[in-house]
Amino acid sequence: MKLTSFKWMAAGIVLSAVAGASAINYAASPALSGTAIKWSDSSVSATTEDQDTSQHNYAKSLSNAFRSASEKVMPSVVTIQSTAAQSQSIGNAQSGQLPEELRDNPLFKRFFDNIPEGNSDAPSGRQRIGMGSGVIIDPSGIILTNNHVVNGADKLLIKLHDGREFEATEWKTDPKSDIAVVKIQSPTSLPAAAIGNSDQLDVGDWVMAVGAPFGLDETVTAGIISAKSRGIGITAREEFLQTDAAINPGNSGGPLVNLDGEVVGINTAISSTSGGYQGIGFAVPVNLARWVGDELMAHGTVQRAFLGVGIQSIDSSLSTQLGLDTVRGAVVTDVRAGSPAAKAGLQSGDVVLEFDGAAISKPGDLQARVERASLNDAHKVVVIRDGKTMTFDVRVEVMPTNLSVEEPVKTETPAQSEFNNLGLQLSDLTPDVAKQLGMENTTGLVITGVKAGSPADTAGLKDGMVIRKVGHTAVKSLADFSTAMKDVSPEDGVLLLVQAGEASRFVVVKD
Repeated sequence: MKLTSFKWMAAGIVLSAVAGASAINYAASPALSGTAIKWSDSSVSATTEDQDTSQHNYAKSLSNAFRSASEKVMPSVVTIQSTAAQSQSIGNAQSGQLPEELRDNPLFKRFFDNIPEGNSDAPSGRQRIGMGSGVIIDPSGIILTNNHVVNGADKLLIKLHDGREFEATEWKTDPKSDIAVVKIQSPTSLPAAAIGNSDQLDVGDWVMAVGAPFGLDETVTAGIISAKSRGIGITAREEFLQTDAAINPGNSGGPLVNLDGEVVGINTAISSTSGGYQGIGFAVPVNLARWVGDELMAHGTVQRAFLGVGIQSIDSSLSTQLGLDTVRGAVVTDVRAGSPAAKAGLQSGDVVLEFDGAAISKPGDLQARVERASLNDAHKVVVIRDGKTMTFDVRVEVMPTNLSVEEPVKTETPAQSEFNNLGLQLSDLTPDVAKQLGMENTTGLVITGVKAGSPADTAGLKDGMVIRKVGHTAVKSLADFSTAMKDVSPEDGVLLLVQAGEASRFVVVKD
């Protein structure tokens, strides 16, 4: 989308107006030459009664609040111009950060759109120039923005509110959160934005998005917080604020601010079928961005803490099978050997309800709390196990770099069962098969067939997955599975713990 399109639109309006006017009989129109216009000002048109209405005063107070917040944050907002060679284009680096299934998805558009329209076949070696936004968070010249604004750039040019320009001396990025910090050297102290508390935001709160959409510097739009803790599948760590404040290409990295002029988020993405504003935008909460920024400045990378569990969300059917009276929490599906969770005594099937006194409603809550937890302190974890509430002290560790989740693979297996009433065909998990599946230390039964349209098929079970438990009973053979199935009813739902690669999850299979 180029700015020239607006000129064409404007020209079209003007031409239409001229075409319409050509049909008017000007001969019948009175002469206007020498006639003075009698302008009406507020003293003439507005009555004292109108000005005193509560609605009018409320609207003016809200307008003043927007104006005050804008004036407070605007000096801290910057425009970021990034330059990269064609062979190391920012756009290519940026698309590489997106999951494969979202790279061409028109519903989720990054709005740091640095690939010029009509120039996708530019010769190799030509520079690419992109525009984004940022906000000064430290008077020494530290700027907060998005990873995808600066990723892959050879050079960053920062334009300040007062018109001065500086070339960035360094920048550090965190692709998992899509946050980056940029450093510039200024001979004078710079105006840093006030940082708010995104945890205190509620749905319905007024916010403003500030940045340079379509290259239009210092643009302010207003809206509300539409939702919190959104996950949209574009970064590894997601707890986005959703807003209907107008956000467009070029807003990326700019601040989302409250009516006190405090930064509460960093604008990051939009949901759009057109590439422009359609009422749904997303921002990284400033509390997360602030923590990531501190980590990047202190270590050059983000040191996340690690509990060592696989977790999944709880729905109504899983809650029933686990004997819970709630659908909140995060159920533990796997505990890594030697991990902090294993040392503390956590087990598969535990439902985590609290971490360090903070309620856990979904897996993302636990992940966010654990990753930012201090490494040298004990943290209390409250779980429900077999209907009883239990508390554990856990000392988290730095997250390993080799955590991986593999997809299940189909393989040849030894003698197998007939299809059971769940629609599953099973086989013992031999050492050879376990090695092929990448599950050398796993015990259970491997799924060798799933009947189309069966309860197992409906539940999403697939060939190559391994069933480790039926209910809370571990199964290591076909005989174990048959015995365990006698105590459950497919009509009421059968709780299975299944593993694919290194990832485990609970599944309810219901006939």
